[in-house]
Amino acid sequence: MNKIKQMTNYLIYAFLACTLLVSCQSKKKKDSNAEPVLSGVAESDKQWTGVAVNKDGRLFVNYPYWSGNVPVSVAEITNGIPRAYPNMEWNQRTGEISFNAVQSVFIDNIDRLWILDTNNAQFKGVNATGPQLYHFDLETNDVVKIYTFPEGVYKTNSYFNDVRVDTDKNIAYMTDSGDGAIIVLNLNTGQSQRLLDDHPSTNAETDHLVCDGQRWENTVHSDGIALSPDNEYLYYIALTGHTLYRIETEVLLNETISPEELAAKVERVKKVPATDGMLFDKKGNLYLGGLETNSVNRLNADGKVETLFQSPRIRWADSFAMDRDGNLYFTTSQIHLSEKDRGKYEVLKLSL
Repeated sequence: MNKIKQMTNYLIYAFLACTLLVSCQSKKKKDSNAEPVLSGVAESDKQWTGVAVNKDGRLFVNYPYWSGNVPVSVAEITNGIPRAYPNMEWNQRTGEISFNAVQSVFIDNIDRLWILDTNNAQFKGVNATGPQLYHFDLETNDVVKIYTFPEGVYKTNSYFNDVRVDTDKNIAYMTDSGDGAIIVLNLNTGQSQRLLDDHPSTNAETDHLVCDGQRWENTVHSDGIALSPDNEYLYYIALTGHTLYRIETEVLLNETISPEELAAKVERVKKVPATDGMLFDKKGNLYLGGLETNSVNRLNADGKVETLFQSPRIRWADSFAMDRDGNLYFTTSQIHLSEKDRGKYEVLKLSL
């Protein structure tokens, strides 16, 4: 009788354990398939483009110098409030060392802050200083080094747009959206090269996009840029275009290769939604905007493009950043809208 009772209890416990296991697995599967959640992080009356977030959750933005109404170039957002970074003096545009026409901010995987200054205010042409790339130490908030570029690496109408950094080789890659090219900078030596200059892959494909039902007429060359997680491929795309390209970084760093040989190494990846910024996650998924569909999209590691989130609130997803928990941040710069049709500029977070 006791054996029967023991067996009965064992079967009950086994059933309960199996039920609990199935329940946990179902919940885990349900959570993994949960819809992304869109939320606001900060807003501003002033137009911003770039966004960056560090390992501790510090959030940075920049304001491009496209009009005369740009009080600061770079800010850190604290409790939803943008404050001049690293201080107001750096944002005066009057000192020998100060920001002028910043287009993007980026934090690499060893938590260094990079600030890319086009020195092409209001698209009137690059000034005598030339584009500059700043490296800031986030522990001290001091500038570590300022990189400059010689004439020839930049041109009169250059607009150094976005930057990605290979922290293994200490190489920075930038796009020139004003005069299509890829810029490669050795952070150890300070030497730079202008590559794929005026190549079809770095030039605009079209002279317009259709956003919010409006024809936005412009011709913008290589803009979005992203490094694969293994740093073996550089991906890039023209702002007015839909073809995503890539090239092996090993080829870009080969200083003995001819321009013709380099051009032959460019690969067409596929047609994708028109995007401004781009960003890889650690799993090899590439996040893209959807300028013509008010969306955020993802090119999965298996090569398929999916729409992650679509909303009228996503008015020109500009630049992307990701925190250590895998949440995606992006700015809405509303570039396609006239001043009177714009609302607040936002930093939005997509919880994946």
